Amino acid sequence: MNITNIAKYIAIFLCVVLAGCEDFVSIEAPNNKMVRADIFEDETAAESAMQGIYNQLFVLAFSNGFENSVTNLTALSADNLRLIRESNPTYLEFQENEILPDNSRNLSLWSSAYNLIYLTNSLLEGIEKSSLDENFKQALEGQALFIRAFTYFNLVNLYGDVPLLLTTDYTYNAKAPRISATEVYDQIISDMEDAAPLLSEEYVQNQRTYVNQNVVYALMARVYLYLENWEMALEYSNRVISKTSSYELLTDLNEVFLMNSMEAIWQISPLGNGVVTTQTFEGALYIIEPRASASYNLALTQDLIDTFAENDSRLIKWIGFSEVESVYFAHKYKDRYSTGNISEYSMILRLAEQYLIRAEARVMKNEINLAIDDINKIRTRAGIEALDQNSSWNKEALQSLLLEERRRELFTEWGHRWFDLKRMNKTTEVLSPKKTSWQSIDSYYPIPDEERRINSNLTQNEGY
Repeated sequence: MNITNIAKYIAIFLCVVLAGCEDFVSIEAPNNKMVRADIFEDETAAESAMQGIYNQLFVLAFSNGFENSVTNLTALSADNLRLIRESNPTYLEFQENEILPDNSRNLSLWSSAYNLIYLTNSLLEGIEKSSLDENFKQALEGQALFIRAFTYFNLVNLYGDVPLLLTTDYTYNAKAPRISATEVYDQIISDMEDAAPLLSEEYVQNQRTYVNQNVVYALMARVYLYLENWEMALEYSNRVISKTSSYELLTDLNEVFLMNSMEAIWQISPLGNGVVTTQTFEGALYIIEPRASASYNLALTQDLIDTFAENDSRLIKWIGFSEVESVYFAHKYKDRYSTGNISEYSMILRLAEQYLIRAEARVMKNEINLAIDDINKIRTRAGIEALDQNSSWNKEALQSLLLEERRRELFTEWGHRWFDLKRMNKTTEVLSPKKTSWQSIDSYYPIPDEERRINSNLTQNEGY
């Protein structure tokens, strides 16, 4: 994030632009060898730059679903993942919630997120100054604004107060201070409100890897849930759920994480990596191959497994068991390794979460029976007993049930469990009996030491 050498970030942007052409996108990457203002005077080049940002979602540690991603590190910090072998100290620090400020994985998480923000800012500045067709410019602007908002949403939930960078201006960015999480959330909402009317309801090339209007609405529902604005969370989740021609809860759980599945709202394509392998990083990371089990080091916690009923389809379809290691592993993705045979995309947003968001908003508005209807959509799909509306459910009991239902449904997906415990003020209550070193100040990750050495205006989170 702190730019020690502006050429480094120009090079990153060029890499994005030059990586913009994939087999499934009929766009030629521009041939220019240096960053020029006129790159955004050509629609093909500008579109290629936007595609390059999508590609980076699968390349950058923050978003790629691999070892140093939001998905993986937060699952270790919470109670869904554990290490099979505790020989890697940088991993162990996340599991034990004893992350040192010089942890290289934490630095990778932070810096890759800010690299993505830099790229969106660069594109936004480029198209603003261009003379491209206005409708074309607006479509690119909406996508870039959303990706910036999405990235800041994750940063603010990982680190609390963070620098808010809305420009590529090196002199400002290099010394930008942290600002309050409230102000960051204001910008997130502003970006999404600006993005939504610029976007179509349709997916570009029918690929759910692209941001459309419903992708924005889905994240807005989540953001308002986190901000405890139940009315707005209900409104935006309703908007997405109502699009029945575009989205549905799939009865076959093995189809949920397939490319362009009807449950998917937004996904990341493995083709963004620009190599011949076509599996997701989640598949490569979590599926334990029996013949090479010793090379895998991540397992689901027994504590998570024990929350499932024996007949829960999610236990049967989304969780595997390694006989060699005697551990359970995440098996939402089925492709551990493939070349030239893409079948799955990494999931970012999906419809099941929207039902759980709407259920929680309804609980908090005391619309108990309607909330139970939504919860039962998820439970019935999983093959487990529906809740009885005639029972004496109250707000507190349903809140607790929803926390566990979200855990079962959304494990190893984009930090949901970690973020849920934090936003519900449950981290100490839930994690202190399970983590011997747990302290309440562990809810936020440390600001990386390397960033603070470069930028003296960056303060540190409490306890580090």
